[in-house]
Amino acid sequence: MHLPDKLEFTFLEPFARLLIPVPYEHIFSPALDVFLAAVLVLIQAVLVNYLINHYNLLGKQTFLPALMYVTICSLFTPFLVLSQPLICNFLVIWMLFKLFSLYKGDEALSTTYDLGMIVAIGSLIYFPFIYLFLVIWIALVIFRPFNWREWVGGIIGYATIYFFLAVFDYLNNRMNQFYKIWMPLGTKFPDHIHINYYNYLVLIPVIIILLLCFLKLRQNFFRSYVQTRKSFQLLFFFFVVAGLSFYIRADFNLNHFLLCAVPAAVFFAYYFLYAGNKWVYQILYFILFAGIIYFQFNTF
Repeated sequence: MHLPDKLEFTFLEPFARLLIPVPYEHIFSPALDVFLAAVLVLIQAVLVNYLINHYNLLGKQTFLPALMYVTICSLFTPFLVLSQPLICNFLVIWMLFKLFSLYKGDEALSTTYDLGMIVAIGSLIYFPFIYLFLVIWIALVIFRPFNWREWVGGIIGYATIYFFLAVFDYLNNRMNQFYKIWMPLGTKFPDHIHINYYNYLVLIPVIIILLLCFLKLRQNFFRSYVQTRKSFQLLFFFFVVAGLSFYIRADFNLNHFLLCAVPAAVFFAYYFLYAGNKWVYQILYFILFAGIIYFQFNTF
């Protein structure tokens, strides 16, 4: 409704900027930027829905994951434009396809190698994505018996991408920039965060839905298939790691939490699919929907 005069779209981190030496920051008009973001969200919603139904995580074929993903990706105005975390959500979905396949796969070495490469590519686009490497090892703990080759495979996959980046920087006399890549990892976790609480009131129904989902999961935990239980455990750790990785960016933006949208959408879908009282979850979703609309037009 009220687009800004200009929007800056950043596709790669500064240390990887020379890989695509094209001025693309202002290539899209604000209207086109928002439209493309909406198209990407809808495509990702379909992919998330296919992922959940393919692995039968909810026990039923449903379009609820897609609806919940679109809803979550509309929570805040920074979510509505093209951003690095939004692009990285394609990699998040790809990662989850491979992570869930670890449960029944006879050989996981090539999968962990691929996952390491995916995390490395994601960190070139958006550096906090690097912390999702921990999810690979968490998945190995949850899904697989210990095999040191599989644990090292992810490291080698990650190192492969950065090896080629190091060669590229060396050939362009930029090795000093390559060494600076890792400096943000030494950033201390903030003791306190300054926020305007009024802008985050929309999170109240989100938190309530998540709590109700975890209660419902707890009730049905041992009635579920082993793969389903392990998959939800992995999604929980994915959600936590993605959320806590925000602090290494000095120019932190709220759109970072788009990385949490996929696991959150699955949790939401599970609750709305198995909630017992229809009027409770219908009112909750209405409050969430109305809150999103209201806070889009009020910045306090």
